[in-house]
Amino acid sequence: METEYLNSIKKQFEYYKSVGDKTFDQLEEANLFWQLNEESNSIAIIVNHLYGNMKSRWTDFLTSDGEKEWRNRDLEFESVIKSREELLTKWNDGWASLFEALESLTKENFNTEIYIRNQAHSIVEALNRQLAHYSYHIGQIVYIGRMLRGKKWESLTIPKGKSTDFNKTKFSKGKHGGHFSDDLK
Repeated sequence: METEYLNSIKKQFEYYKSVGDKTFDQLEEANLFWQLNEESNSIAIIVNHLYGNMKSRWTDFLTSDGEKEWRNRDLEFESVIKSREELLTKWNDGWASLFEALESLTKENFNTEIYIRNQAHSIVEALNRQLAHYSYHIGQIVYIGRMLRGKKWESLTIPKGKSTDFNKTKFSKGKHGGHFSDDLK
């Protein structure tokens, strides 16, 4: 059960990372810093927040609280990233921390109790919490990207108007395994 869950959640995290990657690929550098107003977050601000959260949550995942003393969460919501290169470096570094932590999980340590802000979590609770958090913010990134690209937006999953074709292809394979994202672009 532990191995199946870990494989599944790793695929989910990989999927959401790829959705962010594909969004960045469609955007001009200036789009990464666009804000609707002073109260809204740019893509760069969202990435900076995800980076801070990932570094805090996944560093010493099994042995220290997920809210590190060195984290400055309030600064994560300031415009500190200044270039596409810096954004991608933080994005990839944050994800590397997550995937490294996932690789450290085994049947032997799977039942370790971990803490986030001194609140106990099972491994499953902590992973599910972070998957929901990251997918929430990646949805924001995609939404901003889609608004900015308008008609030039290229679908990241099933293109608009192509659901019937996609389903026909999936059902033509008969019952099969794999991850739902295996057949997406």
